[in-house]
Amino acid sequence: MTSAIIGLGKIGSRLATNFVKGGESVLIADNTFAKAQELAQTLGSLAQPRQITEAIAEADVIILSIWFDGIKEFFKTYASQLAGKILVDPSNPLGPDGQGGFKKNIPADQSSGGILATLVPAGAKLVKAFGTLGANSLGNAAFREPERVVLFYAANDEAAGQQVAKLITASGFDPVFVGDLDQSIRIEVGGDLHEFGKLGKTVTKAELASEI
Repeated sequence: MTSAIIGLGKIGSRLATNFVKGGESVLIADNTFAKAQELAQTLGSLAQPRQITEAIAEADVIILSIWFDGIKEFFKTYASQLAGKILVDPSNPLGPDGQGGFKKNIPADQSSGGILATLVPAGAKLVKAFGTLGANSLGNAAFREPERVVLFYAANDEAAGQQVAKLITASGFDPVFVGDLDQSIRIEVGGDLHEFGKLGKTVTKAELASEI
């Protein structure tokens, strides 16, 4: 299956780097096409720059490395083009706290994954993944030996989840399924399985077993 990353900020660019390191071909797109071209030149032939509409048309799996509110707008804008696609949500529902930091910008008992599950365009399938570690850990902890660091994911559709699990493996991490999308809150900032939550660090499967 063909994969695309849309949004090439700190998270998206690190994911693209990890995919290429793992031998995975990936389409990369951003609002600024020159940004995709520049990153592709850095990463080599496995990373192919595309306009956003081109990436949507060509990809089977689309990782939306954009802010939570941006994903909601993306669903509205491209709804008719997303049928049959696997859409991957790495977002954390955060906004400025007015003091130079960030805070959750939805009710404490809600998750971005849960909200997006109600908005996903008809015919598309949503998977929550790639958002359980910060950008630095996505870069520094990938392909760790002898045991890989865990990345959690949630999905209502088993086949879609398995496809994303393959991408997690290709990106240098060990995929761990946490359940349906109603479990998304556990793998978002503040959740019990997030690096910036109760878990508080990167873990291997063996280390995870000792934590829970």
